[in-house]
Amino acid sequence: MEQAQDTPPADNERTILWVAYGLHALVFFSAGLATIAGVIINHIKYAESDNHIVASHHRWLLRTFWFGLLWCIVCIPLLFVMIGFAGLGIIAIWYVYRLVRGFLALVDNQPMPMPADLSHDG
Repeated sequence: MEQAQDTPPADNERTILWVAYGLHALVFFSAGLATIAGVIINHIKYAESDNHIVASHHRWLLRTFWFGLLWCIVCIPLLFVMIGFAGLGIIAIWYVYRLVRGFLALVDNQPMPMPADLSHDG
């Protein structure tokens, strides 16, 4: 049975999202290993989700991870010219911002913004 687009997620879906957010939040304490588990959960659950709110949160976390990883890869060689330190600091602030914004939206049962060309059909 397919859910309406703005139907609040079921409790089990919310629990999975909280676990995924928690794993992503552990990035600074686990050298990224916990985040990899979160990304695996996000990829699996994004593909399975019929709920717009749930899919938007999984997509939000996936984009946060992959863009963060991309920019970290760009900044690592720049560590030799010192600008990489500033870049990594900016990435860390951006990452925390995205997690907090997602936490707050999940508490309010609000979907995360998704680019129009990446909308999830369910």
